[in-house]
Amino acid sequence: MGLADNPEMEDYSLRYTPAAFRKWSPWMVFLSCLVGISAMAGYALDAAFVDAFGFANALTGFLVAAAVTLPLTLVIAFAIARGHVDIDLLTRGSGFGYLGSTLTSLVYATYTLIFLAYEGAIMAQAVTALTGLDIHLSYVVVSAVMIPLTLYGMTFSAKFQAWTWPVWIALIGLALGTAATAPDAGHNMVHPATVSPSGLAGMTVLAVFTIAAAQLSLATQVGEQGDYLRLMPDPEPGRRGRWRLAVIMGGPGFALFAVGIFFASTLLVGYASTKIGADHVGVPVDLFTAVYERLTGNHTVALVLAGVLVLLSQIKINIMNTYSGSLSWSNFFSRLLHRHPGRAAWVFLQVGLSLVLMEIDIFSHIVEVLAWYSNVGVAWIAAMVSDLVINKKWLKLAPPELVFHRAHLYHVNPVGFGSMIVAGAVSMVAYYGAFGPTAAALSPFIALGVAVVLPPVVAAATRGRWYVARESVLPAGDELPCSVCAGSYDRADMATCPFHGGTICSLCCSTEAACRDACKPSAWRPPKGSVPLGMPKFAPDKELEVA
Repeated sequence: MGLADNPEMEDYSLRYTPAAFRKWSPWMVFLSCLVGISAMAGYALDAAFVDAFGFANALTGFLVAAAVTLPLTLVIAFAIARGHVDIDLLTRGSGFGYLGSTLTSLVYATYTLIFLAYEGAIMAQAVTALTGLDIHLSYVVVSAVMIPLTLYGMTFSAKFQAWTWPVWIALIGLALGTAATAPDAGHNMVHPATVSPSGLAGMTVLAVFTIAAAQLSLATQVGEQGDYLRLMPDPEPGRRGRWRLAVIMGGPGFALFAVGIFFASTLLVGYASTKIGADHVGVPVDLFTAVYERLTGNHTVALVLAGVLVLLSQIKINIMNTYSGSLSWSNFFSRLLHRHPGRAAWVFLQVGLSLVLMEIDIFSHIVEVLAWYSNVGVAWIAAMVSDLVINKKWLKLAPPELVFHRAHLYHVNPVGFGSMIVAGAVSMVAYYGAFGPTAAALSPFIALGVAVVLPPVVAAATRGRWYVARESVLPAGDELPCSVCAGSYDRADMATCPFHGGTICSLCCSTEAACRDACKPSAWRPPKGSVPLGMPKFAPDKELEVA
């Protein structure tokens, strides 16, 4: 059996997730989504922001970022949970087209890779502190550990995350209780001893938005949450409120958790800053060792507790980073190579690339990396939300139904793809100083504004003709056979294929290289005089409801 044929490894990557596979409860899916709060990156980044800009600037920047990302991620989380597709399939049908979403798969893969490497570096610091191993060898060790932990996808992840939460909560609770009961805890939290002179200068608009701009990169985090939210079961009668709460807290709730983590981390940093220097406060294993030492009175015991907490936290979050990265690489290469060796095969690529980033010291440059990445990430997310809400729901400029099959899409839809490219290009020009230092600091917000406004403008100008290239008239049945792989899949995953003379599943359609898009008269642009397909006869799509 190949990797692509193993359902426990494959997790229906690259295709619609059927009800029969979505066997986890909303609670279990939520717990898998929640692992973002365990990430030690939050503690390291918060320390860096507070040290550079001061507590007030950092807090206000976090709140601004949360206010912006919350509505964006709310729309996407519900679209994924109701549609049972990952963020790549959602992007395809949200104004980007079949090949247009290939670029966003690369954008998303880059996000998961950045954080896998950053979180992995923090994990390696703990390994080195506990064992004395050279840091570069520790990078190799932590990379190797992630491979077996993510090969079996949600089947293993759901159990691991549920079993380890009690231990993690106990350890983090001990640390927070210890820091909170220290003398002058509140004062040290707001005025840490390690803050730089620039951070003591008081609140400024530029500082606030510099922090908020870097934090906007977290809008892309909804893609990782989405890789689990697609596995949500359909809401049961009488339990719809609980189902919605699980989606909200498992998806956009991350923006709120990020603010909570900020208070927790600044409390810990405030205490640790009285014991260790700024260079060590930003290293989570050193941070927690300083805190636990107050509790235990013994450095060795404190180091062991800190090491266990950091290692457990990083394994939890890097299961998500590795898993999501394997899905995004699968999507990216399946369209370039017309081959799909299986999601698990791309785990090795994701881990290998993260090891390279660790070895070149991404840990020391993460703030600059995120500030740069925000311009691209927020342009993608905002363009997609604009299409889902403004074009599909409000102005009816796009088919309300989500169409994600290669057989039904044009290669590139200028509505979403074009808007993202323009928004990203304008913001990057601003980022590099073409419009002055203020615009440079606000460049992700420029990307956000342009990406929200352009999709309805382009959709109106193109009259919605680039959304659907053709439609399939499928035979009756909830499940239909694929004429290529002989498997049976949900009706939602199928299309008709004149090249193979039958129905075809979305994955086999994606990997078919010989057909040269024979099913579509034109894969690149609508024929002259064509009218928008689908829009007159699609019913309002419940899967795009936000609540």
